[in-house]
Amino acid sequence: MLLPRRTKFRKAHRGRRRGQAKGQFTVQFGDYGIKALENGWITNRQIEAARIAMTRKIKRGGKVWINVFPDKSFTKKPAETRMGSGKGSPEGWVCVIKPGRVMFELAGVPEELAKDALRLAAQKLPIKTKFVRRESDIFES
Repeated sequence: MLLPRRTKFRKAHRGRRRGQAKGQFTVQFGDYGIKALENGWITNRQIEAARIAMTRKIKRGGKVWINVFPDKSFTKKPAETRMGSGKGSPEGWVCVIKPGRVMFELAGVPEELAKDALRLAAQKLPIKTKFVRRESDIFES
């Protein structure tokens, strides 16, 4: 599972999820990727499930890049607890995803296989995504 080695504070604020992604909206490392169309939180377990689904489909061929990291802790209060008495204890780790962010990338496999692998990975995620290709370098001369 992915989680930070250490953080400055144990408990993070919930924050806002509005707006577009500030960076990483093109396929940078691989040839194909999946891009987020909605905002949301993705847990470390969901990232790992998507990674496993992808690598099993491509059968150890090609290379996979994971461009997201769960660096925000989320808290939960115990079941059947009355209101008040402070914030709950840290429960897990999430990554904040905004629309336009390329989350996973693949290279070294045919396009059809990449499409299938990324489709399987997208099924493990709680947000809508789309398949994207690397843009051809327009500025090459």
